[in-house]
Amino acid sequence: MIGAIRTPSQQLVTVFGGSGFLGRYVVSALAKRGYRVLVATRRPNRANFLPTQGRVGQINAIQANLRDRDSVARAVAKADHVINLVGILQEKGRQRFDTLQAEGPRLIAEAARPDATIIHVSAIGADEGSESLYARSKAAGEANLLKARPNAIILRPSLMFGPGDGLFNRFASLARMLPVLPLAGADTRFQPVYAGDVAAAIVAAVDGRVPGGRVYELGGPETKTLREIVAYVCEVTERKRLILSLPNAAGRIQGTVLGTLDAITLGLLPNELVMTKDQAILLETDNVVSDAARAEGRTLEGLGIVPTTIEAIAPSYLIRYRKTGQFDLKRNATKTMPDLLAPRSGGPASDFEPHRASGTAVGQPSSH
Repeated sequence: MIGAIRTPSQQLVTVFGGSGFLGRYVVSALAKRGYRVLVATRRPNRANFLPTQGRVGQINAIQANLRDRDSVARAVAKADHVINLVGILQEKGRQRFDTLQAEGPRLIAEAARPDATIIHVSAIGADEGSESLYARSKAAGEANLLKARPNAIILRPSLMFGPGDGLFNRFASLARMLPVLPLAGADTRFQPVYAGDVAAAIVAAVDGRVPGGRVYELGGPETKTLREIVAYVCEVTERKRLILSLPNAAGRIQGTVLGTLDAITLGLLPNELVMTKDQAILLETDNVVSDAARAEGRTLEGLGIVPTTIEAIAPSYLIRYRKTGQFDLKRNATKTMPDLLAPRSGGPASDFEPHRASGTAVGQPSSH
């Protein structure tokens, strides 16, 4: 109803976690649509880059912490729409799964205006019966939110990719560091989804084009095992690496060891190497859109969004992991671009077609 009465520029959207990976896509998409955006984050200085995504004064940051009810109330006091993107993969200090992912959504819903739209980003892996504390807390957050706001909109994306992601960048960095890639959950299936498509679904929800009180599962157009994802990263970055599949038990041991090392070193372990037992448990379960969601139209396609392929986005930001980065000469450009202006053929692969050129070949005199 709000969207039908007032224009986007007259509406305020509060985005919790707006300075994170997905947040920057969401804030940018909302700004392009014309909404005023308030980014609620623990550290507003980390959101300093966001105002450039919109007009002067359109995007502002405010300090808010899901452990502080008063700060949450201030952040949503005038909001017509509230989006919660807050989530963690690993507990550190006072950042706990129960506080942020199980209780946080309810706290936001209770503090928001009764007529405000509540949009919550969860995860396909949310499961109240899982061994993983992450998955259980995500499921609890959904349940708590729906108790407080039965008409809330819940979006469950699979693993997200895009410039700045923690998926393809992580494995590209590991492939640059290690000759062998020991992989827990190598045969687990994922449906990587472009962060820009998830942001588009969120904007559609803000626009009022997504029915509330439902859980939507957002996946990309391709289903790949983790091994296939890592192999693709190695192919794009031109790194020949041995991918070693680990049994589930070994994967849990790997997570336990690396998680302990990260704690002992007080977080000094490189981010690419950080892994916990809880994350290893998550990797044992497929992370794809369910048949029920497809049948009921609770997907990107059901919302009228065409999912973006990995190949359309990932190579643009993975090329920097090649040995000579964007200056790599082994990209075989001649296979797609005819060598029109060369004085002579460079070989069978050069596509030597001077008759198609608009000018004189290099080193040849003009016939005019």
